[in-house]
Amino acid sequence: MLKRVQHDTSINMDFINQLIQNYCEQFTSEETDVLKKLNRDTHANVLQPRMLSGHFQGRLLSMLSKMIRPKMILEIGTYTGYSAICLAEGLAENGKLITIDINAEQESRVRKHIAEAGKENIIQFIIGDAYNIIKTLPHQYDLVFIDADKKNYLKYYEQVLPLVNSGGYIIADNVLWSGKVVDEKELANDRETKLLHEFNNFVMNDKHVENILLPVRDGLMIVRKK
Repeated sequence: MLKRVQHDTSINMDFINQLIQNYCEQFTSEETDVLKKLNRDTHANVLQPRMLSGHFQGRLLSMLSKMIRPKMILEIGTYTGYSAICLAEGLAENGKLITIDINAEQESRVRKHIAEAGKENIIQFIIGDAYNIIKTLPHQYDLVFIDADKKNYLKYYEQVLPLVNSGGYIIADNVLWSGKVVDEKELANDRETKLLHEFNNFVMNDKHVENILLPVRDGLMIVRKK
């Protein structure tokens, strides 16, 4: 039986104890000046700035990438480029990151941020439908970050798992969905909540991987392919 939780029905990623969150951020390495500027620009000029990975999660993504040292990274869902820049910090020598987003309106902003970070030669930004684009790319990946339309998480996961090298990783963002995944009412009435719960359940029962769900920000599912 899932325990009912009380929360605002709007998307709110700050459902983890705020004092603990502030403490963790206080003892986390600072983001770069470029990322600080990107953060400010997104909050000032872009709709739904809560979609930005931000300082704390960005440093975690950077740290994980530096631990993995991937040669090839695929990111599904670019938004304004914050997470792509963070992940690219851990690329191995001569490595490459491909990031795909369907929103052409942010293209110039994303390309500007990538250039300001000095990563235009290692980050390839593609506009279009990720599911169709991935089919055309002749790559295997060491790390995949899924942070796009939540209703298609399982579709993306099933598509990219065969493309991930053995010992490689998939990271999926927003899998706690503001805590709604443990709310029976939301599970019964909200389609995206139900689909994310089904995604988490599918990963948990996938014999090809091992996984851990971290209660970081809005939830990160970290999956390692056996």
